[in-house]
Amino acid sequence: MINQVNIQDIVAIAKEAGSCIMQIYDQDFKVECKQDGSPLTLADKRANDIIEDGLNQLSINLPILSEEGKETPYEDRKHWEYFWLVDPLDGTKEFVKKNGEFTVNIALIHKDTPVLGVVYAPALDICYWAKKDEGAFKDGQKLPLKTEGQRNTYKIVASRSHMSDETQTFIDAIDTDKEKELISIGSSLKICLVAEGEADIYPRLGSTMEWDTGAAHVIVNEAGFSLKKYHNFL
Repeated sequence: MINQVNIQDIVAIAKEAGSCIMQIYDQDFKVECKQDGSPLTLADKRANDIIEDGLNQLSINLPILSEEGKETPYEDRKHWEYFWLVDPLDGTKEFVKKNGEFTVNIALIHKDTPVLGVVYAPALDICYWAKKDEGAFKDGQKLPLKTEGQRNTYKIVASRSHMSDETQTFIDAIDTDKEKELISIGSSLKICLVAEGEADIYPRLGSTMEWDTGAAHVIVNEAGFSLKKYHNFL
């Protein structure tokens, strides 16, 4: 199935959605609140429409699970062998703040494993992509771009919007001979910084959703790193 997907087609869909997002970004826009209190804008909705339309026009017909799309009960989707996993605008809080640190996330999932992923940051015009067993790339450059030995500090990525006391405790407990340097950035760009070798670790100790991590997960894996479930052994 994965061999039937041209990843550049997915990159093109992500960039089309990103272009729509930027049109709204440069205007005044309303911000709604979803039931969980998270923000929702017209950009989320329109980007989702573009992505779903684009994926539905591909030669393979697969179900879509999107943060802003039709809700599918787990009892139904747990039987899907392949499906698209989408966050049309990851980092809506950063979008609202207009700091540019938001992304379009599109992943292809095989059962419970991401096998293809695209992360596009439209305000920065940076695109990461990866396909299982074919490597990870940033704008065509193979990842990682930097190795641990090229950094004088131990770089830790943290969320601008989700820093917690537990995360700070985790950071304080990291055992390293190097000076710790904290990088704060929004959206799935945090995982992508690890994938490109610009950072050593991104601890996320709070809750998250599969569409927040799916696309970046395969990118970090194909770059030679890993995303692991955290168990508090500290």
